[in-house]
Amino acid sequence: MSIDTKRFKDRVEQQTPKINLVPLLDVIFTIMIFLLVMLSQTSLDVPDNYTQDQVSAKPTAASGTSDYYLLPLNGLHKVTVNGVDYSQDIRGGAIAVHTRVMDEGKIEMDASTGTIIIQSPPELQDIAVKPPNT
Repeated sequence: MSIDTKRFKDRVEQQTPKINLVPLLDVIFTIMIFLLVMLSQTSLDVPDNYTQDQVSAKPTAASGTSDYYLLPLNGLHKVTVNGVDYSQDIRGGAIAVHTRVMDEGKIEMDASTGTIIIQSPPELQDIAVKPPNT
């Protein structure tokens, strides 16, 4: 007994596909409703008793006594502080930035150009950055 594949193939080619969008729309709307409900909820059980160590990444006595953060940037080749070039302090693609500059100043890091631009308070300009300890 042979199978007539030609007749089956002809019949399949003549049929137009029927795509039912209703199940797809049901799934999309269900996901949208789920996300809207989840994102509109506010957490009521969030404790407000965080310690300063849990809120800030600032170095503490427990994590070390350093007054500087290490800022690595892939391809770093230029660092300016209030318009003054401090690129000579770059070591291994990183620079050490004073914690007060991190808290009180503004830091712009651009990986596409390999630059860090720092706006620090004027009294911190001389100690704003230093070469990292190697």
